[in-house]
Amino acid sequence: MDIRKPPSTASIVTQADEKGKLHAPSAARNASAVCSAIKSIAPPAGDALEIASGTGQHIIAFAASMPNISWHPTEVCADRIASIHAYLDDTNQSNIAPPIMLNATAKGWSAAVSPKNLITLCNLLHLISEVEASTLISEAANTLTPNGKLFLYGPFKRNGKLISEGDASFDARIRASDPETGYKDDNWIKKITQENGLTQYQVIDMPENNLALMFKKNA
Repeated sequence: MDIRKPPSTASIVTQADEKGKLHAPSAARNASAVCSAIKSIAPPAGDALEIASGTGQHIIAFAASMPNISWHPTEVCADRIASIHAYLDDTNQSNIAPPIMLNATAKGWSAAVSPKNLITLCNLLHLISEVEASTLISEAANTLTPNGKLFLYGPFKRNGKLISEGDASFDARIRASDPETGYKDDNWIKKITQENGLTQYQVIDMPENNLALMFKKNA
């Protein structure tokens, strides 16, 4: 499967510094709120997989906030893998594994990943198609241990509707770049997760009209 390139409107990421670090202002802004939401469902200890780790800013914050969890970052872009390595080089946190290359929209990847107690995904579902999102959720469900948690964060439609002018404008720009992408509906996400043996566990309203959708794998 070809890797879908996110549109230029998707996010603002600065050029790499001399160490190779990329910086996303949005990741810096929302890291604290996302950490708090994840901690509300995270196990006291275990293994966590971060899908689409991006620049690496989030997983540094997650690992510092939840030190008894072993974190496993993944990415599909070489420059972001390099950025994650650069962030890891500048931290003494021992609970983060080296990043691995992973296309989470490809079928079958769960067979090569050890079972995880927690899987997190931030700000990706609106940038991929429904088919790709369905595959990602299915493979994530296969990777979770019984009673494991899936955490999804980002912008979503609510009951089929975009809830602000800003959301409508952003969704339109994304779809103009690739008509197969765009905001996913929260009810559609609930349907796909249920089909894959996951039960909705918690929903949190997040800053900037985002949602944290959390699910538990049936035992």
